[in-house]
Amino acid sequence: MVVHLNAITPVSLIIVGVVALLIFGPKKLPELGKAMGSTLREFRHATKGLTDDDDDVKKNVIEHKDKDNITK
Repeated sequence: MVVHLNAITPVSLIIVGVVALLIFGPKKLPELGKAMGSTLREFRHATKGLTDDDDDVKKNVIEHKDKDNITK
């Protein structure tokens, strides 16, 4: 069975929301949303740090190659 991203429709999101509301209840749902948002924020911050580190490494490699070419 193949599932495409087109299978995620607004109707399916509403169904997931209703099921989550039934399982966790209206009092717990905002807390879960807040926790999920802070987790996503931390993840983005960590991945941004990794990509910044990669950019720094690439820049250093290019500078090192340029210095080698100049000295030759």
